[in-house]
Formats: sequence, C-alpha cells, structure tokens
Amino acid sequence: MVNIAVLVSGGGTNLQAVIDATESKEINGEVKLVISNKEGVFALERAKKHNIRALTEKDNEKILALMEEENIDLIVLAGYLKILPEALVKKYKNKIINIHPSLIPSFCGMGYYGSKVHEAVIKRGVKFTGATVHFVDEGADTGPIIMQAVVKVDQDDDASSIAKKVLVEEHKILKDSIRLFCLNKLDVKDGRVYINE
Repeated sequence: MVNIAVLVSGGGTNLQAVIDATESKEINGEVKLVISNKEGVFALERAKKHNIRALTEKDNEKILALMEEENIDLIVLAGYLKILPEALVKKYKNKIINIHPSLIPSFCGMGYYGSKVHEAVIKRGVKFTGATVHFVDEGADTGPIIMQAVVKVDQDDDASSIAKKVLVEEHKILKDSIRLFCLNKLDVKDGRVYINE
C-alpha cells in the first residue's frame, strides 16, 4: 500500500477524486496526509470528513518532517499554489506528481495557474487545450510528463466553461497516473515517462 500526501490550496475537487479512488480500491494507496498552505480552504474539510490528517502548514522544513512522520511514498500537488523547496523535490525525486490545467508546454510555468491559464487559452484563440500530469522537478511545470488529456475549445467557450471541461479530464488522468505509480508502472528515462502496462 502506497502512502500518499496531497498538497492543496483551494476547494479540493481533485483531492476528492483521489480519496474516492483510494477508498474504492481503484488506487492501491491511502491518502495519509493533506496539507494546505492556506487557512480555511474546503479541501481540508474534505480530508477531515474521511478521517485523514489535515492541516495548514507553510514552513517547508515542517512539511518535510510531516512527510517523514507519515512515511509518505508519493506527494500529489492538487491545485497547490506554491513552489516546492529544492530539498523536498530532491528527496522525493520522481515521487511528486502535479496536475496542470493545460497541455504542457503551452500555458505553463510561472504565473500560469488556475483561471489565468484558461483566460490565456481564450485570449490566444487555440482550438485545443487540456490537462497534464507530470512529475515535479526543480523548475515550474518542467518535469517529465506522465499523461495528457485534450479538450476541444468551442467558439462560444469562455474561461469558466473551459475550466469545467478541463477539470473533468484532470480528475481522470490524475487518478490514472496515481494508480500507475502505485502499481510501479512508471519509469523515467532521459526526461521521458514510460508506462509499463
């Protein structure tokens, strides 16, 4: 059984998708810890409803200590709006997964998060956008890509409608990426992720 920590900053719909998948045994893992960098977000309430240890913590050293305390094997960033410290990234190399609401390398990196991504998609007029799950490295959205899902941008879409369509795909590929990680099916070679199913 893989011990999972989820880092959040908001409402936690991706967190809920992960919790549901672990409880239904779709994922061979258990969410042991949920940490938010913001007080009072709904994601913490979601965790508490499932008797998962949930707390607000901003201090990077304390976060690292909590990971060790709970014997965490996998860290999932689910809408976590904070850059991780290099020490944590190095310690958990290829064991930190992030979900991003675009098709990386488009609309990613510093300044691209949440609704800002979808607003940029509309402004640029692209015909397709989507979601990407990737391993975290020292850069912003630069780690090896695990999975992507494509979403068609219709002419009458706005940032809000795109966000809803992308979120549906985020839940699917995040759960699937975690499932594969927990089954030890992901290999990283030369910056690429190979899925061994």
